[in-house]
Amino acid sequence: MDDSPLRHRIALPEPSRRYDQDAEWFVLHTDDGWREIRFHDYARIFAVPGLYEQLFHDVLECDSPRFMSNFLRTELARADVEPAELRVLDLGAGNGIMGEELTKLGVTLVVGADILPEAARATARDRPGIYRDYYVVDLTALSPARRDDLAGHEFNALSCIAALGFGDIPTECFRNAVRLIEDGGWIVLTIKRHFLDDADTSGFAALLRSAFREGSLELVASTDYRHRLDTSREPLHYTGLVARKQADL
Repeated sequence: MDDSPLRHRIALPEPSRRYDQDAEWFVLHTDDGWREIRFHDYARIFAVPGLYEQLFHDVLECDSPRFMSNFLRTELARADVEPAELRVLDLGAGNGIMGEELTKLGVTLVVGADILPEAARATARDRPGIYRDYYVVDLTALSPARRDDLAGHEFNALSCIAALGFGDIPTECFRNAVRLIEDGGWIVLTIKRHFLDDADTSGFAALLRSAFREGSLELVASTDYRHRLDTSREPLHYTGLVARKQADL
């Protein structure tokens, strides 16, 4: 991507106001005046070149893609696995930032999947050539033909970065993505700590605990880290996990 993206006039709420993460918002100056946009309205954000990077990476200092790529690099080296051996399905690929980091790591086959056509268009615009294929698809409603098409890539790794827990990717979607990964394959994900707690209502705490307890997933490494800042300029902490798939969830 161009290292000098278009700069947009944006403003965040007053730092004294604290919002739940799924209610955060900002305002963007356009030819028609200021527009309020929720952080999770990714379709509107992806439609504006450079806006996602400026908001989340420049202003709010999101570092999850780079951080998790390096985290994966360390665990691959410990297992004596070369990044070029991976065939990665990047779930919730957005506009391709994680795909770009995986390519920098040395992965030569990365396929993106996202439910938003706006994400696919933004990737084609901002990061052409990063993905071998990019599927606009709902993994909870895969046709047999589409599933066979995806399975034809013979994935041995899944990445899902900062996309779980807020309803954007439900548990069934994640289960179906894991089913596309070969046994022994690598699972790389991040999730907000809240969604691993006993009070979690998203289903991910129960799903992941069951997977690790029953052996469907073998935990390789985990770490807590700062995902980004929130609109009150306080850190949002996530958990990063690297695991090996042993069986379908």
